[in-house]
Amino acid sequence: MLATLALTAAALSGPVAEDCTFNGIPLHGRVGIVESFPDIRVQLVTSFPDLKVKTVTSFADDCGEWEFVDSFPDFTIQFVTSFPDIKIEYVTSFPGMP
Repeated sequence: MLATLALTAAALSGPVAEDCTFNGIPLHGRVGIVESFPDIRVQLVTSFPDLKVKTVTSFADDCGEWEFVDSFPDFTIQFVTSFPDIKIEYVTSFPGMP
């Protein structure tokens, strides 16, 4: 019974951890877009995201703040339409966990 409850709680919590990480990768900072071998596969959605993302031009220090760059990213993403690691929604304010 306890194992079932723990498994259910883990499934409901989603892929983004409470400390705003995915598999140990902090979900803020400099982000590179790649076509193959990404750190994270991302799907854009308009409702029920795992993470709300605000694009910034500098100082992407808080959860959900992403600065898109061409070189020296903190992590890389690939946009996909199916089987994502996380689902994101672009916002203009209040980025982070929904």
